Amino acid sequence: MKTFKYILIASCLGLSFSQSSCSKFLDKPLENQQRSEEIDYSNTALMYGPVSGVYRSASDDNLVHWIDLSIRCMRDDDYQQAAPNPNDNPELMGIKNFQNDVTIQSYWGLNQSWISYYSLVIAANNALIELDNFAAKIPASNTADIKLNKQYKAEVRFLRAYAHLMASRLFGNVPILIDSDNIGRLATINKSTATEVRQFILDEMNACSEDLEDARPNQSKHVGAVTRYSALLLKAKAAADLAGNDNGSTYWNEVLDATNKIIASGKFSLYPNFYELFKIPGKLSNESIFELQYSDFGLGTGDIVRPGVDWGTFFKWQGPSGDQKGSPISGAGWVPPSQNIVDFLTNRGETERLKTTILYCGINGNPATTATTPSGDVVYGNPFGVKYFNGKAYLPKSQMTAGRMEYGANNNVRILRYADVLLLNAEAKVRKGLNGDEPFRLIRERAKLTAITNVTLNQILDERRAEFACEWWGERFNDLVRTGRAKEVFGAKFTPGVSEFLPIPQTQIDANPNFR
Repeated sequence: MKTFKYILIASCLGLSFSQSSCSKFLDKPLENQQRSEEIDYSNTALMYGPVSGVYRSASDDNLVHWIDLSIRCMRDDDYQQAAPNPNDNPELMGIKNFQNDVTIQSYWGLNQSWISYYSLVIAANNALIELDNFAAKIPASNTADIKLNKQYKAEVRFLRAYAHLMASRLFGNVPILIDSDNIGRLATINKSTATEVRQFILDEMNACSEDLEDARPNQSKHVGAVTRYSALLLKAKAAADLAGNDNGSTYWNEVLDATNKIIASGKFSLYPNFYELFKIPGKLSNESIFELQYSDFGLGTGDIVRPGVDWGTFFKWQGPSGDQKGSPISGAGWVPPSQNIVDFLTNRGETERLKTTILYCGINGNPATTATTPSGDVVYGNPFGVKYFNGKAYLPKSQMTAGRMEYGANNNVRILRYADVLLLNAEAKVRKGLNGDEPFRLIRERAKLTAITNVTLNQILDERRAEFACEWWGERFNDLVRTGRAKEVFGAKFTPGVSEFLPIPQTQIDANPNFR
């Protein structure tokens, strides 16, 4: 199918991929199906192939690339630095200090983040073309397959919208790419404002949520797939960004309506054990609203990972560095938690969230000392004196498949969860002059903290920090920006109106001057 090939090629050229990365992208057929030229579009048994391919694109570095992970984390005060050695990768430290200069704009890692997000967008657009081809072959009398085609398109549109959210939270004003014409014109397309991107996401979720399965992701036919409730939470998050710190904004009605629907469904609940939520027992729990899936299928040997998909890039990047004496509890030691977040959790009297989020590298990072995790794994210090590593990316040795002792192997990456629904619901209620105690209570109860009556906005925002501490999507930084509190936290190095977003990579500006 010539059109399909042309769009892929135009996409790579317009986004200024390197030749090798473009070839890598082109070389990957949609998962579980042949190249487009060979597809029998009248065979609806093949219709899920393009959808599966977009999920694969999301899990295959486009949402979990190690450098994008580091860039997103860096702006939070929950993280100490990028690398174990502060002298490594000075561009990331420049990002942490809000130095949006020429060096940052030319940084390869920033360009890689852009490529990652828009690779997912392009994969989604291509999948929608394929699904249109299937739809054209479905007889009008076949209402079941017509409905299924709409559902599959809605899943893809969710993933495309989520990629736009991530791109806009990082870069601010970015292009909205929604069809083949836009992709073909990528060298001349204009940016949309951050507000327009959020409104696009809101409109997309309104348009497609009813076509999605009315189920938890762990109940869906394709287990772990995006469902109606994934779309409702994404809508709520976009609306909260649009509302900002304006209690009178009508967008808080959107947040409240979306989160009320998720709660009223009765389908979701908080996983009772916060510590295990991020480990194997918590995979696709009833709290999960969207997570990226990986599996070793319980096999201790063999190449069972889909080509190009590597859980280790995400997890091992955050594991403890230094000589771990052959232990599988080891990694690159990047993006360690800060003393700031350790003190914040400690001073609040946190126990469950502290032991889950903060794990120790020996005693004060001393390589001659050891610390033991709550699961009984011994961790040595390191030559850099880094004291902590992220417990939410930690998988105990006892939960690894025998014969496959890779840090993070077989674990999923949690992205959206029910806790966010409850806290956004509480926030929307309080901002509208209503009582937010009940959803707030559930969060604190799981964390083994006492209930608070007549909860305030400040208490909800503090709870959000504690609940999502050291998670990977930049929630803490985004919360500070949308509530206008970033200057208060970061001080003189943060300039309102400038520091909220990173510059669009110079490589992309060179390809399209409209991105200036």
